[in-house]
Amino acid sequence: MKTTAAVAFAKEQPLEIVEIDLDEPRATEVRIRMVASGVCHTDAIVRDQWYPTPLPAVLGHEGAGVVDAIGSSVTKVAVGDHVLLSFDHCGECANCAAGLPSYCTNFFGANFGGRRADGSSGFSLGGEQISSHFFGQSSFAEYANVSVNSVVKVSKTAPLEALAPLGCGIQTGAGAVLNSLNPAAGSSIVIFGAGAVGLSGLLAAVIANCTTIIAVDVHESRLTFARELGATHTINAAATADVVKEIQKITDGGAQYALETTGVPAVFTNMTKALAVRGHAVVVGAAALGTNANFDIGSLLPMGITVTMVVEGDSVPSQFVPQLVDLYERGLFPFDKLTKQYAFADINQAFDDSAAGITLKPIVIF
Repeated sequence: MKTTAAVAFAKEQPLEIVEIDLDEPRATEVRIRMVASGVCHTDAIVRDQWYPTPLPAVLGHEGAGVVDAIGSSVTKVAVGDHVLLSFDHCGECANCAAGLPSYCTNFFGANFGGRRADGSSGFSLGGEQISSHFFGQSSFAEYANVSVNSVVKVSKTAPLEALAPLGCGIQTGAGAVLNSLNPAAGSSIVIFGAGAVGLSGLLAAVIANCTTIIAVDVHESRLTFARELGATHTINAAATADVVKEIQKITDGGAQYALETTGVPAVFTNMTKALAVRGHAVVVGAAALGTNANFDIGSLLPMGITVTMVVEGDSVPSQFVPQLVDLYERGLFPFDKLTKQYAFADINQAFDDSAAGITLKPIVIF
């Protein structure tokens, strides 16, 4: 069939909305009619080729839509079901079997390879393949063939236009706090970066009943928003002489937990220094391959700290995404305050507004 998609044809260039060809869903795939898709920082850095997904490509990995057709082996969903889309994973390797699908041994190939395991693509233009199956889905298309392991069924009453970002960015921030850190009630946490991922983590820290929640950013408007969402303290890193000392002052020696969302080496270093004895930090901020940061082993060894690199919030999407939907519907996880909706035709404006900090989490609507 034909479908309309936003295609990344060249590095660091705007996406082009064109009509392309979509093949039939394979046995373990589901054809989805997209209703909405979040726009994530990872889409931007792959468009700009920080990660080597072959171009041209249909990106997008926070899809929400309706099942239009199913492959011959699919029993998880039926035609007409409403679904959210998350990352792909094999479901069979040791890590998947242990309930750790974000550490699937084929995670990079399944999510960034641009092809099915047999080398084929779901999309083509003029007889030439266009990379598909980005995070198993390529949700910047009106229709896409999606890996069944990327699909999470939700209630037909769930607002797909609002819930789309749960598939990656929002679950990454929330999961990093609730799944990876699991902070004790009454504890202290510092969150570096008040973007969509960091503020999702902040909302999760509120859910976890942390009583000292510090947001660190360089934009005062974001820090003001962080206070509205539940931050007890904020630090403008651009206007503070020593961020680490300020955190230590607020927490009486160091934060028990930390979340680093920026991918900036200097921020990573500050995070390690800002922890309390036996503190635990998680890092989710994406950086270009080859990025290094200083880590003072001599000073940090006696502190007994833990630094964990976390993918997708240590989430099992089929379990965690419905939990986030439930929290949202109960009014306990108002992540929709971070979002702004755009028409699909305005997808490049959504990218630009996200890069400029005008919009924290864009959602394109089909």
